[in-house]
Parts: sequence; structure tokens; C-alpha cells
Amino acid sequence: MRTPSLAALVDALLDGERPAPVVAAGEPVLRNPLPPYEGELGADRLARLVEAMRETLHAAPGVGLAAPQIGIPLRLAVIEDPAEVPAEVAAARGRVPQPFRVLVNPRYEALGPGSAAFFEGCLSVPGWQAVTVRHRAVRLRAQDEQGRETDEEFTGWPARIVQHETDHLDGRLYLDIAETRSLSSTAAVLGHWNQPTPEAAARALGFDLPGGAAGAEA
Repeated sequence: MRTPSLAALVDALLDGERPAPVVAAGEPVLRNPLPPYEGELGADRLARLVEAMRETLHAAPGVGLAAPQIGIPLRLAVIEDPAEVPAEVAAARGRVPQPFRVLVNPRYEALGPGSAAFFEGCLSVPGWQAVTVRHRAVRLRAQDEQGRETDEEFTGWPARIVQHETDHLDGRLYLDIAETRSLSSTAAVLGHWNQPTPEAAARALGFDLPGGAAGAEA
């Protein structure tokens, strides 16, 4: 049986349900590292896919979405975060608004040794969150939907979003690096651990924090 081409997969998605459904953990498309995108879709089809991803991101809602999360094996992600959280949460997590943007072929590297630990969730792992340690600051290199190069530095929560979405394109879920003792239902996080930082959760659930210190879904 012949494997559908990337263009055929995208066309099927664009002709299907809208917003596109999010693929849940356990599907192979979420576990396959992806090669660089080299323009296989053409500008018009790529623009339509980006719009479909934007619809799904808003409907979920989330702060980031990678193409594999809607079943498309493509090194592409979108991010957007209105950061509508209390001031103390924003301050503790370094969470600032991020406009909608497209990341093609993103890759990141750590800037300095700093790390931060917060509860993190994922649209492909609905109903659960876990404390995940990530780099506090990263350098992102990518292209936008027009093929223009970008080279930027991100800190705080935006850096976490960039890492989360880029990891998706390398076949990784946040659960691969999460503190498993912290794994909590979203209801438990909201009921017990809805503080700006996860120190109380660490004490009660019995896990260590590396320093720094719960979550949006991406």
C-alpha cells in the first residue's frame, strides 16, 4: 500500500473536519523525528495549513501547536500566547504575550545554564500535567511561512513554548522529560497546585526541584 504524499495528507486534512482534531499520544506521527521542510507544499497550500493550525490552536485552546499534533509529519509549528494570567503568575513564570507566529524548521539551543521547573501540559496528552524542567533561555533559529530566516532569543515562558513545540518535531513529548512523581490530573492541578510555582506540589508529592519554578497547554 503506497504511503500518501505530504501534499495528499495536507489536502485531506484541509477537506476534513474544522477545526482539525488533535492527535493524542500513542499515535506514531507524534514519535517520528522529522526532516527539514524544503517547500514541498508550495506557498498556497502551506498558508492554508497554517490557517488550519491557527483555528485548531484557538479552538483547543493552547499556546502552541506542532503539525504532527494534527497528523501532519511536517517540521512546522505555530505559537501564540495572550498571557492572560494574574500578574503574580506572569512574574513568577516570565510569561509575556506572544503574537501569532509560524516556525518552519525550528531548532533551539540553551543560553546559559539556567533552568526553570513548572507544571506543563500538552494538547496531545489531554487532562494531565507534570512538572518539567526546561532551559530558562534559548536561542531559536527558524524560518517563517515566507521562508525568511529568524534568529532570536527567548526567555521565561516563551522559551518553554519554543522548546515544547520544537521537541514535538523531534518526536518528543514533554512526558519524556517530566518529573513523573508530579504527574497530576488537570483537576488536581487546579484544585491543589494552582500557585505561581510548584514548590507546594514538590513538598506534598515528594519530588525535588532544581531551582526556579504551573501550566499552559501546547
